[in-house]
Amino acid sequence: MAPTVVNICFALVRWTPVLFITAVIVWSYYAYVIQMCLFSISNIPEKIIYLFIYHPILFIFCWAYWKTIFTETGTVPKEVRLTRCVSYRTISQCFSFIYLGVNWSSLKMTKMKKVRKNFWRVLLVDYPFSVQPVRYCEKCKCIKPDRAHHCSVCGKCNLKMDHHCPWVNNCVCFTNYKFFVLFLGYGLLYCAWIASTSIQYFIKFWTGVSGSDRNLSNLHVVFLFFASIMFSISLLSLFGYHLFLVCSNRSTLETFRAPIFRGGPDKDGFSLGRKGNFIEVFGDSTAKWFLPLFTSFGDGVNYPVRTIDEDYDTLLGQRQRWMEDGTAEEDNSPGFDNSSLEQT
Repeated sequence: MAPTVVNICFALVRWTPVLFITAVIVWSYYAYVIQMCLFSISNIPEKIIYLFIYHPILFIFCWAYWKTIFTETGTVPKEVRLTRCVSYRTISQCFSFIYLGVNWSSLKMTKMKKVRKNFWRVLLVDYPFSVQPVRYCEKCKCIKPDRAHHCSVCGKCNLKMDHHCPWVNNCVCFTNYKFFVLFLGYGLLYCAWIASTSIQYFIKFWTGVSGSDRNLSNLHVVFLFFASIMFSISLLSLFGYHLFLVCSNRSTLETFRAPIFRGGPDKDGFSLGRKGNFIEVFGDSTAKWFLPLFTSFGDGVNYPVRTIDEDYDTLLGQRQRWMEDGTAEEDNSPGFDNSSLEQT
């Protein structure tokens, strides 16, 4: 019973920022539509124009926020999860043997034979090489594909993880990154529209001579203006930063710690040019760029890289030598597809 109560308490704490943002949105609707447009504005055409523009912005902003919160994060596929007989140490040994140029067919150890089938399946994912060639998650018991990281809050590995955002109570990763960027952009637009249309009534509140200009209705408008300016400044910096990440094809984690390729660390290793980077996240359908619909390219596991240093392409080179020597047939255990390797 105790663990259940604790889990419920932690869940409530995690949802508190989302409830706060939701409450702010509901209050802003009341302050803008009821207090400002209906009670403070006397000009009918002005009311109609403000409400006509405000509601579509609010709708698409809430849509993007909803998609960011409730979209399932991309998890590591079962093809790269290790079975009980395959340990991380064994996989590391396999990579080390081939990386050092040892012929695979000479490995006659019983334990290695159990791994050969799963090893080639794991090898199909393009892993960056570092001192520790295989990135393994002890908690999820799986090999992490490129750009995947373990989230301690979600308790699982997520594909192309950017960060865990408490304001959406979800990980920002491959499946919802476009939604998150749109959420920031439309949130900025929402706050900017409120600030630009309420500033005249904010000024009127402070310059009004009669006491009727400082009633409860105008107080809501004043706080609404302050809140919209405050959130606009915050969202402007976040939105600009993530636009930079989109154009650079980086995640927040990769900005602070560059991914390691066979040629060494490279922050721009996944960059395909600004246009290519933008299309990879938002897709090639212009009509869907600004809609919270999933249009990103890829499967979240494999990513094209900017350059491939052939001097470090030991695995493929070794594989080619095995094929030329006629030893590839011996390595074709069940579950290994030569065509799949050639495609990668």
